[in-house]
Amino acid sequence: MLFITRQTEISIRRNKTMKKLCFTLTLAIGLIMALGGCSQSSSSENRDKKVVKVALSDEVNPPFLFTDEQNEPIGYDMDYLKQLEKKLPEYEFEYTLGEEETNLVGVSTGKYDFAINWFFKNPEREEKFLYPAHEYGYSLTALVTQKSRNDIKTLNNMVGKKFPPVSATGGLRAILNAYNKEHPTKPLKLESMDNPSTAENLKLVDKGKADAIFLNVTTFNEVQKQLKLNLKVGGIVSKEPTWLVFNKNNQKLADKIDKATVELQNQGTLENLAKKWFKVNFFKDLKYINQQNFNF
Repeated sequence: MLFITRQTEISIRRNKTMKKLCFTLTLAIGLIMALGGCSQSSSSENRDKKVVKVALSDEVNPPFLFTDEQNEPIGYDMDYLKQLEKKLPEYEFEYTLGEEETNLVGVSTGKYDFAINWFFKNPEREEKFLYPAHEYGYSLTALVTQKSRNDIKTLNNMVGKKFPPVSATGGLRAILNAYNKEHPTKPLKLESMDNPSTAENLKLVDKGKADAIFLNVTTFNEVQKQLKLNLKVGGIVSKEPTWLVFNKNNQKLADKIDKATVELQNQGTLENLAKKWFKVNFFKDLKYINQQNFNF
């Protein structure tokens, strides 16, 4: 059974505010509707369960988390959480919606037990939070370029070429920085900008003012549905593990969820969810993944 608490956060980026607020409302409505069919007997049973407070991102991020036409919360993350609850009947998950950074602060202070939003690992977060031993999925990072180009498939192909401006922080920049550290004699040329617009950067590539943009495949596919630019995924560069992020005092809970996650993977459940939502089994290697069609 699902319970939902409400938290309205004002987005720093004005152009995302309405989308985020609408998503918060629709997700809350969808979860509240799930309560309608619960009987008094099931409520009594749930009183014996330990409540686990889970922070969900209120920013639409398909296919990880979004809502369907009936305003029901759907996506890879929600299906994964439902499978966890089945594996761990002693727990009852209580969901709260909020902006990503606010959620992370809530996890660090103990307001939430864990947060989910396809988080990457980085040294700063590892100091503040507890990560389980195993990832629950992957984010596929790619180079997106013009459809007519076949010369850009890997980061090696971008040496001497132009990227659009990229954020100085975040998971994607960390990948590019790691590449430059490993290739000091032939580094990538990176121009930094605070909060660069993905849509505007894609337009730069479309107009030939940049050779390729480095971003998540899911992000490109969602923006491309709106912009319909003359672009394609040139190549999948990496598969980055995505993690749950726990409060540091929740080792026991993290261990139980980690064990359940491994069981779900061994049973093929997570692979089936990956194929359902991402149209590819991202648990396989990059050679297999690059043979798939990501230009939906």
